[in-house]
Amino acid sequence: MDSLISVEESHIDLVHEIGNHLASSIELQDVLMRVVQFTIPLVNCDSCLIYVLEDDHLVLRASKNPHPEAMNRLKLKIGQGITGWVAEHKEPVAVAEKAALDPRFQFFNELPEDSYEAFLSVPMMCRSRVVGVINLQHRLPHVYRRREIRLISTVGFLIGAEIERLRLEDANSSLWEKLQARKVVERAKGILQRDLGLSEEQAYLALQRQSRQTRKAMKEIADAIVLSEEVKGNSRPARPS
Repeated sequence: MDSLISVEESHIDLVHEIGNHLASSIELQDVLMRVVQFTIPLVNCDSCLIYVLEDDHLVLRASKNPHPEAMNRLKLKIGQGITGWVAEHKEPVAVAEKAALDPRFQFFNELPEDSYEAFLSVPMMCRSRVVGVINLQHRLPHVYRRREIRLISTVGFLIGAEIERLRLEDANSSLWEKLQARKVVERAKGILQRDLGLSEEQAYLALQRQSRQTRKAMKEIADAIVLSEEVKGNSRPARPS
């Protein structure tokens, strides 16, 4: 009984530690690799692969074993293979042995782990939506106990929420950058209208043309115009009081 309590307490401590490390991570890739590092000891597995749902495809984004030819390139459709089935049905799949014989299994030459015996696939969830899948594999047969499946599922909920948080931050950051770029372009247009006597449309087309000719973003062109205006303003002699 004491040993059971000790195991459960160690699992709780580990999940708590995962939460702390996730909270301190600022990059998605860092978060995913931390999950790989902390998930492996939970079931003492030989492989851990993490797929993230992006534009209706599950993309391999993190792995215990190096897969340079497959990382960020291997994609699965929803419903494809055991991984895709888990994403589609939003529930775990545990295969104790001969996983490759499961009718849902799909083999990939890029992944030697596909020859492993045991396979556990768990969805990463956020607000009842799948955001990815965690796959754990054993070279030899392994019976995944209910406690292990629930524990990995808890990790799936933690990482799912973190992925959505990071995506929201990225979206907000991108929106802020677009607003800042629009402000600079509007200011540059005003300078061109004033100095060259152009209409608003002509000023915009002038910026667009210069952007194409120099192969620079329109914001860069606008920044240069605004900077030039500020330099000219600072170089003008001060009026006597």
